[in-house]
Amino acid sequence: MANNTIRVRMVRGANDADVAALKAWLEREHRLEVLRNGGRLEIREQPSVQDPDSSPMGAAMDIVLVLVGAAATKLFDEVYEQVKSGVRAWRENRRAVERGEPPEVEVAPENDGR
Repeated sequence: MANNTIRVRMVRGANDADVAALKAWLEREHRLEVLRNGGRLEIREQPSVQDPDSSPMGAAMDIVLVLVGAAATKLFDEVYEQVKSGVRAWRENRRAVERGEPPEVEVAPENDGR
């Protein structure tokens, strides 16, 4: 099955407020917002899938973006790049408005085994 899911995980220095703020930021990214409003993209929080080798530090939730519909595979690369760009912009903004370094964030495709 083709990828249609992108997982955004804060790996260090994050709290639940950071997760909520990044999710809201991604929801306002214009291209993602258009897809979401059209029912072609879902953005939600899910319990974090921690790597067993990673430390338990960080937020307990990940942000999951799921492309919906037959055209999802064609859109995947575009959405993946938009998510990475949105995460970079959010980190720059957070650095400008809050003290300290923003959390490190991983953006990765995920096989949707459902």
